[in-house]
Amino acid sequence: MISIIGIGNAGCAIASKFQSQKNYKVYKLSNSEKTKAKSYKLQSFDSPEDYEQNVPDLKMFFDDITDDVQVFVVGSAMSSNYVLGVLEQIKDKSIELFYIKPDIELLTGIPKLVENVMFGVLQEYARSGVFKSITLLSNLEIEKYLDNVSIKNYYDSLNTTIFSTVHYLNFFTYTEPEIGQMSRPSSVNRIRTIGMLNIKNLNEKWLFELDSPREMCYYICVNEERLENEAGLHKQIVDKLKSKPRNAFRKISYGIWETHLNDFGFCVAHTNAIQQQNTLDMLEQE
Repeated sequence: MISIIGIGNAGCAIASKFQSQKNYKVYKLSNSEKTKAKSYKLQSFDSPEDYEQNVPDLKMFFDDITDDVQVFVVGSAMSSNYVLGVLEQIKDKSIELFYIKPDIELLTGIPKLVENVMFGVLQEYARSGVFKSITLLSNLEIEKYLDNVSIKNYYDSLNTTIFSTVHYLNFFTYTEPEIGQMSRPSSVNRIRTIGMLNIKNLNEKWLFELDSPREMCYYICVNEERLENEAGLHKQIVDKLKSKPRNAFRKISYGIWETHLNDFGFCVAHTNAIQQQNTLDMLEQE
């Protein structure tokens, strides 16, 4: 079982999606929650320093947390200033942090400052081994992938996409593929992102544009009828993967799983390179 932690209102909205599945324990911490079992009301302050100096004691709140933990936080939220203090209290656990990056072009004032600091600091903590990994996701890139999201359903659509993607990756982690050579990423490559696959050509639509990817892991789900009846399918997939750029610094592995749904897949890119704040801005100017 995996423990899911949402920090801040936006992080809690994502965490709530996991409550639909029995394999998760969900903990929510935000200023809109009422303190009760697995929900904790956080205080709000005017400055980031006040948050850091008033981290609550959560030892009892997390007394039944599992060894594997996934944490969701949005970078510009003031409550993200609690993150390091909260995670310090469960530092003996295996922590995967999911950092959702807002559209920074319209951020101003303290939220922009908070996002800038958290984006860099949390990557450094992951790189140093405090976290098992940090997965960077961009609201802007998720919106591009979804295309034509209505205003009323905007955040719910983004949150559902994040939930379903992470949930399937968890499934792949604990389930053996039908075939494939899925390698464990190097322990130094703790910064990562996720791409949605076009199964026909295995092209990726990245949910964050990662600089200098070192390892690429392809998780491919193929309909059970195709797996049973389509001769030569494995060679077709492998040939497409072999055509992708790879060298001593960019390795590729893959696994193929069975599904009763239509074909779908993901790619996870791993790196040890700290991502710079201007990555998305540079891409927009190209």
